[in-house]
Amino acid sequence: MAIPNIRIPSRQLFIDGEWREPVKKNRLPAINPATEEIFGDIPAATAEDVDIAVKAARRALGRDDWGSTTGAQRAKYLRAIAAKVLERRPELATLETIDNGKPWFEAASDIDDVVACFEYYADLAEALDSKKKTEVKLHLDSFKTHVFREPLGVVGLITPWNYPLLMTTWKVAPALAAGCAAILKPSELASITSLELGEICREVGLPPGALNILTGLGHEAGSPLVSHPDVDKIAFTGSGPTGVKIMTAAAQLVKPVTLELGGKSPIVVFDDIHDLDIAVEWTLFGCFWTNGQICSATSRLILQETIAPQFLDRLLEWTKNIKISDPLEEDCKLGPLISRGQYEKVLKFISTAKNEGATILYGGDRPQHLNKGYYIQPTVITDVDTSMEIWKEEVFGPVLCVKTFKTEEEAIALANDTKYGLGAAILSKDLERCERFTKAFQSGIVWINCSQPCFWQPPWGGKKRSGFGRELGEWSLENYLNIKQVTQYVSTDEPWAFYKSPSKL
Repeated sequence: MAIPNIRIPSRQLFIDGEWREPVKKNRLPAINPATEEIFGDIPAATAEDVDIAVKAARRALGRDDWGSTTGAQRAKYLRAIAAKVLERRPELATLETIDNGKPWFEAASDIDDVVACFEYYADLAEALDSKKKTEVKLHLDSFKTHVFREPLGVVGLITPWNYPLLMTTWKVAPALAAGCAAILKPSELASITSLELGEICREVGLPPGALNILTGLGHEAGSPLVSHPDVDKIAFTGSGPTGVKIMTAAAQLVKPVTLELGGKSPIVVFDDIHDLDIAVEWTLFGCFWTNGQICSATSRLILQETIAPQFLDRLLEWTKNIKISDPLEEDCKLGPLISRGQYEKVLKFISTAKNEGATILYGGDRPQHLNKGYYIQPTVITDVDTSMEIWKEEVFGPVLCVKTFKTEEEAIALANDTKYGLGAAILSKDLERCERFTKAFQSGIVWINCSQPCFWQPPWGGKKRSGFGRELGEWSLENYLNIKQVTQYVSTDEPWAFYKSPSKL
């Protein structure tokens, strides 16, 4: 499919169903990471705009056109949004690529997932009607109890830049399906398609205030959203340090949070793999997909030493064959990193690894044919010690570090030698071994003979410093529901008889 030439839209903040200029009229530049050029700008919200959006969301919950809707009614809005996104797929994918730097075919695939995710939560919204009131059996006949599922309220959704519209959808779709009113704060590094979601919501007639979109800097817009007393919950995907700040601020109001934070995931490869090339490709995909900017990236290759030489030889052949180019070019498989700051951070990780004694087996620098843009070659690092920064810290770039092992016990110890616990992968023909590793991995996600496939039906999330709570599937819908116990005394003709009755005159 030909990639379209498009006009870059200029938007304001999306509040109460309308485009609204920020109170302080500030805007931020939008930079194409492939060219380092400013291609547009986005509005920069501050605490004043947050307060306006929160009030709009609170009003939406009090009106019949949103606050009193059934799941079936909300499902119609979600399906209408999905249809509009699908209609604009080529344009949205191009905007995503220009704004984020990921290869166009990856961006287009993300848009497909956005459509499917909205449709999936439309189905769950409909199903919620039959589950809204659920009876609970008791041991006493004099009482009846049911559980009532209701929207949690006004929710703040803070999303990252690596999957701008898709990560937005992972939060917006279940929040709306549950009947909450949401305030979205996307990353200032990639907000264009999230703003376009506002236009789509306006076009399909989503009731005012049901979804509000505030772009801007974290400390100017995100922090006031987290600490606002009328925001009932925060859902955040992003870095560990920011997650700590959000959790600390939310704790002051005893506000619930769900956190999907960083990762340093292992991929363990045994010498009984089905096919060397298949294993090599999964290893590359697990680390270099989305330009290596994946929280769940299996960036620690733990390789059985009996096959290490031939595996690494083949890995290098495949790595050298990866097409690095402008992400709008056909067959691009690796584009630029998101920003100059991220580019310099990743290069520093590589330099530190080399200074600590590791070997840069391949890559580690800018591709020679690209003198502009935030490009870094796919990088493979060997001779890694577990004390090194490259082994311990999340790089968030196309960097794979390698260690070898002899025994299963050693492999498990290496895999779990991390403060993170998001994903883990094992490649082996022995399915009983795979089952042992599934139980042993300290992670929220396990991949067997693959790495990184992601679907909207199963849960997604981690443990340890990768955060807590689950997104996707029915688990995500539960994040946005309040569970209310309702108990009724049905033996109204009989006294409770706990206190002694006063004498009757």
